[in-house]
Amino acid sequence: MNDDDRVTRRRVGDAEARTANRRWWDADADAYQAEHGDFLGDVDFVWCPEGLREADARLLGDVCRRRVLEVGCGAASCSRWLATQGARPVAVDLSAGMLRHAAQANTRSGVRVPLAQADALALPFADQSFDIACTAFGAVPFVEDSAALMGQVHRVLRPGGRWVFSVTHPMRWIFLDDPGEGGLTAVHSYFDTRPYVELDEHGRASYVEQHRTLGDRVRELVGAGFRLLDLVEPRWPEGHEGIWGQWSPLRGRLFPGTAIFITEKPAE
Repeated sequence: MNDDDRVTRRRVGDAEARTANRRWWDADADAYQAEHGDFLGDVDFVWCPEGLREADARLLGDVCRRRVLEVGCGAASCSRWLATQGARPVAVDLSAGMLRHAAQANTRSGVRVPLAQADALALPFADQSFDIACTAFGAVPFVEDSAALMGQVHRVLRPGGRWVFSVTHPMRWIFLDDPGEGGLTAVHSYFDTRPYVELDEHGRASYVEQHRTLGDRVRELVGAGFRLLDLVEPRWPEGHEGIWGQWSPLRGRLFPGTAIFITEKPAE
């Protein structure tokens, strides 16, 4: 199989996506941290490649003494920052490779947060056991049944709890993953929600990332019982010259790269 045949758009079931992405992130954890670890920090909460920080945006509200679940935590830098703000975080991820980096950063930083390997579609927590749930690009783009993920988060949140998550802005799926001029021309239909899939030499999915329209996300959230409070589309800041995959100053000046959904579970 040549390189051109190893990228496609096709439907992928939850089992295949789960296996592919767990293997991908286990194998890529070292490279990912080597490339992005300095930007993300050991004890910091960065929502997106645009560099929006929770310390400035306060999208989660008051976190002091709140029990917070970070879903798809990666190296758990967000949870460690939350701990320094008086929160009681728990960080979960499907990837043992990413959790290994989380454990190392716990030791390196001296800010230790509980870590657990868990599937976001089967969160191992009791109903109404958290005040806040959050993720910065974790879990949500990597599961086929993201509506079920919303339901799981709703289940473990207490009434009045907030659920905030960032994902690639859906309009980015119109364009190629190119931070340069090649990424400024629309080539895909926004309404084609087949996932982006990379294949191994045997034709099996090795990486799967899902696309949902803005309307799809709103319907998932409302269907799960959430109320949408805000949709934040961070602007590319002046002086930020970093490139992260398809995020770049060139594209960031023209259209959004990240969507942050701020929701809450209505109080009973």
